Amino acid sequence: MNKHQSLKSAQSLLERASDLYGFDHAMRGKVDDSATKKKMVKSLSEKADKTIKTGGKIEYSKAAVPNSEDKVTAKVELPKASTIVDTPSADIALKTGSAIDAEKVVERVSANNKDIRKIDRQWLSDNNMIVPDGPVTSLSEEFRIVKRQLLLAARGGKGVQAVENGERILICSAHPNEGKTYTSANLALSLASEKDNRVLLIDADFAKPSILSTLNIDGGPGLMDALADPNLDVNEMVLETDVDGLSVLPAGSQSNQDTEYLAAARTSRVIEKLSRDDPNRIIIFDSPPALAASPASVLALHVGQTLMVVHADKTTDSALRDALSLLSGCDYVQLLLNRANFSPSGRKFGSYYGYGA
Repeated sequence: MNKHQSLKSAQSLLERASDLYGFDHAMRGKVDDSATKKKMVKSLSEKADKTIKTGGKIEYSKAAVPNSEDKVTAKVELPKASTIVDTPSADIALKTGSAIDAEKVVERVSANNKDIRKIDRQWLSDNNMIVPDGPVTSLSEEFRIVKRQLLLAARGGKGVQAVENGERILICSAHPNEGKTYTSANLALSLASEKDNRVLLIDADFAKPSILSTLNIDGGPGLMDALADPNLDVNEMVLETDVDGLSVLPAGSQSNQDTEYLAAARTSRVIEKLSRDDPNRIIIFDSPPALAASPASVLALHVGQTLMVVHADKTTDSALRDALSLLSGCDYVQLLLNRANFSPSGRKFGSYYGYGA
């Protein structure tokens, strides 16, 4: 347990708050002026932020900040044990005048102040997906081949020049149910095993998001929320997972204007921030089907590579050509043949390691 600063037992909770956070002027009487209240909220936020940045700790259970209707009744209840509130959550609550329940916040706080979503390995295995640190299978070997080509275009090497924005990869298909989300999730799991890269899997299928259900994890606010509200930091919505190197950005709130938000200037700034804040990050966008929803064509403008998933014996030539024409905003396109049952060369990855069937 962390040691607290000695406080006089005769002090009330409000007096303790006054000593800790400078509420002296609030103790002298009621404050109804909204400008004064806003100043108090800003002051408290700055103090909290400064405390964290200088290596200090904010220790309390609940804090209520006065809003436009309430009188100044700021309260700080000292917890039975030290509770560390992560800066982003505390800062947002302080700026918006909402209450902070530190006991709930601390349940979601890890060592790096990020939520950790646990991905069930058995769930992955049962759903025929790549299992991190699991045995080598034909599936994992196939995706090793796929990711090598994508990484070569993203980073360059051996006489191959890197594609502009090649670290941003759009996974798309012509129609629904052709395997794009399955491909996105497995490609992300495979890329996460790389030693020199990290991967961010973004659910950009705003109408029918399915990345979270595919990985069997809980979600929260996501990309659409960041695009719609300029006051939100997209990095705060990124979900860390217990798979080393893998993080996920949910689709977020549904909107009838998803294409319009994607076409706005803010989208470029948000995506640039995701790339700039982590230069070793490979970003995978799970897109809506190109012939079923318009956002795919706009997303193609923000990426350097597109991987088009083609369902063997199902995706027609005309559908594929039509879909590719809509994704013309991306110049570098590769095809992935999914659900193929026949290999002319007899290629059978995985069996060499003793795990293949």
